[in-house]
Amino acid sequence: MNQPVAVIGASGRSGQSLCRALLAEGMPFRAVVRDAGRWAATGLPGKPRLADLRDPEALRVALEGAGRVASCAHARHAPAILATAPPGVPLVLMGSTRRFSQWRDDHGDGVRRGEAALLESGRPGVILHPTMIYGAQGEDNVQRLAALLRRLPFAPLPGGGRSLVQPIHQSDVARSLISALRRDWDGPRAVVVAGPEPVRYVDFLRAVCRAAGFAPPRVVPLPLAPLIAAAPLLRLVPRLPRIRAAELRRLTEDKAFDIEPMRTLLGVEPIGLDEGLALTFKAP
Repeated sequence: MNQPVAVIGASGRSGQSLCRALLAEGMPFRAVVRDAGRWAATGLPGKPRLADLRDPEALRVALEGAGRVASCAHARHAPAILATAPPGVPLVLMGSTRRFSQWRDDHGDGVRRGEAALLESGRPGVILHPTMIYGAQGEDNVQRLAALLRRLPFAPLPGGGRSLVQPIHQSDVARSLISALRRDWDGPRAVVVAGPEPVRYVDFLRAVCRAAGFAPPRVVPLPLAPLIAAAPLLRLVPRLPRIRAAELRRLTEDKAFDIEPMRTLLGVEPIGLDEGLALTFKAP
């Protein structure tokens, strides 16, 4: 691959992770960002090309000469990227398994529109739908959860936390992106990328506590409605992370996925939860 990979959203968490992986693999890349200062703060090499995804001409110029385009921006921007990427150049887009949620919101709807735009375009490439990502620099999913659980005398969970989750470590997301960039796609595809197996949310919670070095609080099963009603009260407690109602609703649905396409198409075998959490909470 002699032409560079244009990485849209290179200064974000997944974008930085991808750029570091590309650098380690010796694959040339070009950062496409809105803010040069934010890119400089990453410490990654190379002069970025500046473009706002709402500015078609600037985006077209930023993508000129790219051999592949990888977007770590929200999938809602897929139509703009499709319209401005060099003709025939394969695309690798980041989506989200939120597109499968029964609880409709702007985030999930945007992912669904982005996926549809790619699949209807006929352009070679793939949209990867990761589950909850943890372990990235600056990521706050499990760290925020650990901070909350440290302060709670008990953990009130809808249904006792029996719903399934299948989080994926950031390193596996980066490996999936690299593999997708190397693959010759004969058309557009959508692939879920997730951890090796689903676990109950309550077991995920306990694994986070163990990795963070403290005993998990007692789990108290509660109905969803009172938890949603109480969620705004968390803002009144100093240093207590806020939990949104939408997050509580999503705790009631299973998020378990078949990752055989991830294994066969991308050749990626994700690391286990305990290993990933050990890396996440590793002492600096």
